[in-house]
Amino acid sequence: MKQALEQAKLSAKHGEVPVGAVIVHNGKVIVKERNKMRELNDQTAHAEILAIRKALLILNESRLKKCDLYVTLEPCTMCAGAISLAKIRRVYYGAEDKKGGAVDNGVRFFSAKTCHHKPEVIGGIEEQAAGLLLTKFFALRR
Repeated sequence: MKQALEQAKLSAKHGEVPVGAVIVHNGKVIVKERNKMRELNDQTAHAEILAIRKALLILNESRLKKCDLYVTLEPCTMCAGAISLAKIRRVYYGAEDKKGGAVDNGVRFFSAKTCHHKPEVIGGIEEQAAGLLLTKFFALRR
């Protein structure tokens, strides 16, 4: 999660919402990504989506069954859908997102009957650090 937090800090430096994601395969970090929605003019360029795309290319696989995702913020519905479709084994996230989160808040995507793959989810990892990054980022914009 520390590496995901470093990516989140990079996001903030680039004027992006500070979210970072890391994908681990067989105990080794294979991808580090950050939000790039503004940079790429692409609202789907969330850290999780970019990390999943890159990991699939690196592993030359269509699924990430032996991978774990570390992300600093609870995934949104779009990202939860991508996580499910990629069949990621485990998701570790930092701060809860009461407004936009879709794992333990909001639609609770992985609990839906229509969700085909439900990863193991562990929330609250480095929650204070992740939350503080977000709080500081948005305070500067108000």
